Amino acid sequence: MASDSDRPGFSLVDYAVFAAMLGVSVAIGLFQSLRKSTDRSNVDSFFTGGRSFSAVPVGLSLCASFMSAVQVLGVPSEAYLYGFKFLFMCLGQALNSLIVAVLFVPVFYRLKITSSSQYLGMRFGRGMQLLGSLQFIVATLLYTGIVIFAPAVILNQATGLNMWASLFSTGLICTFYTTVGGMKAVIWTDVFQIVVMLSGFIAVFIQGTILAGGPARVLEIANNGSRINFNDFNIDPQRRYSFWTLTVGGTMVWLSMYGANQAQVQRYISCRTEKQAQLALLVNQVGLCLIVSSAATCGIVMFALYGSCDPLKSGKISAPDQYMPYLVLDIFRNRPGFPGLFLACAYSGTLSTVSTSINAMAAVTMEDVMKPWLIRVSQRKQLLLSKSLSLLYGLGCITMAALSSLLDWGVLQGSFTVMGVVNGPLLGAFVLGMFVPATNKPGVFSGVAVGFCLSLWLAVGSTIYPPTPQTMGVLPTSTGHCNATLNNTTIAAKSSILASSVSQDYSLQNIYAISYLYFGALSTSAVVLDPPRRILSVLVCYAGTWNKRHAVHLVIS
Repeated sequence: MASDSDRPGFSLVDYAVFAAMLGVSVAIGLFQSLRKSTDRSNVDSFFTGGRSFSAVPVGLSLCASFMSAVQVLGVPSEAYLYGFKFLFMCLGQALNSLIVAVLFVPVFYRLKITSSSQYLGMRFGRGMQLLGSLQFIVATLLYTGIVIFAPAVILNQATGLNMWASLFSTGLICTFYTTVGGMKAVIWTDVFQIVVMLSGFIAVFIQGTILAGGPARVLEIANNGSRINFNDFNIDPQRRYSFWTLTVGGTMVWLSMYGANQAQVQRYISCRTEKQAQLALLVNQVGLCLIVSSAATCGIVMFALYGSCDPLKSGKISAPDQYMPYLVLDIFRNRPGFPGLFLACAYSGTLSTVSTSINAMAAVTMEDVMKPWLIRVSQRKQLLLSKSLSLLYGLGCITMAALSSLLDWGVLQGSFTVMGVVNGPLLGAFVLGMFVPATNKPGVFSGVAVGFCLSLWLAVGSTIYPPTPQTMGVLPTSTGHCNATLNNTTIAAKSSILASSVSQDYSLQNIYAISYLYFGALSTSAVVLDPPRRILSVLVCYAGTWNKRHAVHLVIS
């Protein structure tokens, strides 16, 4: 592998490839805004695409929505550090897709809602609807800030790419095409961007495998390094990844995204039929497995190349999230254009997620907050207001990106933690509404409060008192075969930090060390099983004050 001195940064060809991806995304947005349509001035069309999409584009868009640069950069490094067992995440995703298609999609589609919080309003009243909308907007702003900021700072540190130029260019371009094109622009740019993401991973996998000596050699090195570890059925909840955390915890994390998140619900109802919406989840599942498998495989190839000369331990990079950019610049140092393809791959994920978030937040604001005051306002003015909200939220996401530097999480953990903390309690509210007819307003408010406090407490505690690498199950790497002179000062500093974290004994360390994938599951369970909620429900039902008119649940004729 090349040393730091002879590994170049991005060339003009690479920037041209990246610019081409941005240009195509803008062109799709402009095309969707200018094409003739009989309902182009309709607000519902702006947010749902006229409810006329087939399963394939919606499914690919569902996949792209959360396959952001966070996954492009985070999943390979997680597979590098924890092994190929990360593929169990695909099982969690499959279980999630099945549950959502059978139990959740029929409810949302048959009610013909635009905002997922509208269901909470039908079931528990306007207060719960507004609370759900507020939680979604706050979580989405935080999540989107991470999605925009993380790849910008990581690529800046690893490659010298100007952080603020990449942050503002992608943020503003995404805001522009989402504002002018609405849901149609979001979905069709997602389709293009998912293709770019897969192309980037395939290029890295092929070139890395060739340099490592072929597929058989990669598997041999990975197996000798304990990376082929599908037999990890350890039930310890402190293990960052195991069969149980990735299937049980992973299912609940993805269920909170697909079963209660406005960004995904908005896509289900944009399909022309309920069957198409359910089929879209199948297409989404295929896309998710391809992306996650490709990313995890790149992590295994990375181990085959760097397992005996770890770039982090040798001081060549400063954080695990920089593994992937380092690999790309190293293996493609003599092939201009391919690093640019990876850059486009990473930022395609960012664009797809940010555009989804902007459109979803604008839809929630219009439907849940402003609609009662817009009854006498013309459709044209409502459409202008919707586009103005998209622009405002786009600028808000860019602003939040700058504040994301205050979070000391890895990109994958950060994004999943935010979704688990906020969407976990909301999922609990949806589960109660759909499957527990006796649940009432005081009960669901009590449950959501308990679930939110629990997940927030765990997230803050795990940030202040992070678990040690040994507790999480980080697999060993080496610097024994590094050709370059190692930065002994950096290694000594890292060793000192590790030693101090091992020696510290926190009274709540065992609780805070729980895998971040369980945060959402615990918060959802707290909402559903909350004792105060159950007591309130029993008392109210016993008093005869439960109103069956509010029991909007699964049986919808």
